[in-house]
Amino acid sequence: MLRKLFKFHGGVKPQTNKVQSTTQPIAPVPLPERLVIPLHQAVGGHPRPLVAPGDKVFKGQRIGGADGSLSSAVHASTSGIVRDVAPALMPHTSGLTTLSVVIEPDGEDRWGELDKVNYRTTPPDELRDFLRDAGVVGLGGAVFPSYAKLKPGKEGRLKTLVINGAECEPFITCDDLLMRERAADMLKGIVAMRHMLQAEEVLIGIEDNKPEAVAAVQTAIAASGQTGIEAVAIPTRYPAGGAKQLIRVLTGIEVPHGRRSTDFGVQCFNVGTAYSIFEALEFGRPLISRVVTVAGNVDLPRNYEVLIGTPMDHVVRLSGARADTDRYIMGGPMMGVRLPAFDVPVVKATNCILVGSPALFPPPPPEMPCIRCGECAKACPADLAPFEMYWFSRSKNFGKAQEYHLFDCIECGCCSFVCPSHIPLVDYFRFSKSEIWARERDKSSSDAARDRFEFKNFRQEREKQEKAEKLAAKAAATREKVAADSQAGTANPAAEAPDTAKPTAPSAEDTKRALIAAAMEKARQQKAQVAPKNTEQLSAETQADIDAIEARRAVSAATPPTPDA
Repeated sequence: MLRKLFKFHGGVKPQTNKVQSTTQPIAPVPLPERLVIPLHQAVGGHPRPLVAPGDKVFKGQRIGGADGSLSSAVHASTSGIVRDVAPALMPHTSGLTTLSVVIEPDGEDRWGELDKVNYRTTPPDELRDFLRDAGVVGLGGAVFPSYAKLKPGKEGRLKTLVINGAECEPFITCDDLLMRERAADMLKGIVAMRHMLQAEEVLIGIEDNKPEAVAAVQTAIAASGQTGIEAVAIPTRYPAGGAKQLIRVLTGIEVPHGRRSTDFGVQCFNVGTAYSIFEALEFGRPLISRVVTVAGNVDLPRNYEVLIGTPMDHVVRLSGARADTDRYIMGGPMMGVRLPAFDVPVVKATNCILVGSPALFPPPPPEMPCIRCGECAKACPADLAPFEMYWFSRSKNFGKAQEYHLFDCIECGCCSFVCPSHIPLVDYFRFSKSEIWARERDKSSSDAARDRFEFKNFRQEREKQEKAEKLAAKAAATREKVAADSQAGTANPAAEAPDTAKPTAPSAEDTKRALIAAAMEKARQQKAQVAPKNTEQLSAETQADIDAIEARRAVSAATPPTPDA
């Protein structure tokens, strides 16, 4: 019974250029003189270095520990000596550096101690931790840590596990050769993934321009005796290898913006990821190598098993780069990125080294004005309006570009491929995204600085108010004390008061003298308790003058102002 397939919107059919690199089997690559292993190779946090210069390391030894809630470990690709832990040029068009471990191989290629687990008896949480520490990430290009995706949905199980073997990008054939040569081992990894996700069915989507891979996988499924697993040949159309597009083709489910496929009971993994999971669970081997296609301007296009950290020019020499080579592209011609140097290292995201030349990739024609023909909208697999996003990106009206769902763009390049005006639309969209991200970072920094400034002002005002309240309370207490002492001093009647008259109220002069006397007495008592500073050498007369001044100040503070007559 044939499975019903669905269509996704848009897409294009560029020249595939895949046959050239599939005539030879996967070949190993000799050890280079040095390996440069970046610590940050996956989505998420930056792994922390676990080695230092001069350390002896073994093949498979962890040299970068997973850091944060979304991170993946990094391992030594061979045995040798750590020569440096320092920033090195990363394989990215930006030309930026990232912290890397430089290893000088000793030629022994000796494995360290490896841990193994039985996925059938080990709890799923422990299996996920094991895969995190084994450095297993998605090898389809997104390099998302696999352990984070190997979690069942809200109901505790998954309906459909989709395995992506479409490999739609031109020139790239690493997944094709992997399925042809290692289908049985890849299938064992798929069975382990199905166990962890409790998936009801597994669909392996392979484009119909790979008949040998389809046949090899179907044969492996039949030999394993597994049920509920099916290899499905899908129509060849770029970008059928996109996760949302493949899910649409195989299941008919349209995953909308802002939602995850797991919300609909579906999860998607690459065939290379399945094989690396098999290697980790079956043999305890971490992800230290991957299959890489070398194609383009070379004499012998081929697929190689390459150690992570190997310089790309070391690999390309095996295929014989031609004299007019002027660039390396990591990935394919549609979504690949031009590299800043020939000797940048192979990383987990490197599925292809496309060697370019002016003849193979001539300079693009001059950009012409947009004629609003709508061809880009017809080709867009995300069903967007690229011509609208282009106008707003060009005018730097990033808010309006977002209203047209800029971040739904998967940067597949279909719009640029069909544009009759030769506009590099994807470049404009990448520019807009980077500007929006930069402004959001600046806004977050500004908001944090404003919050700190406002809290500082609030704290200062609060401290000032508390100080004023304390001073007011102290002044009030002083006035009450002075008044009480004054009342106590005038309470005794005169010794010879007139017989027929009531005690007369003290005069203002008497009250003032009493306040002065009370204040001086209080000052003397305080000075007796706490010796004043820097007064050890004062004369008695000077000290008396100081006491009199302080007494007058106290009286002035305690005596209410006399109203004008």
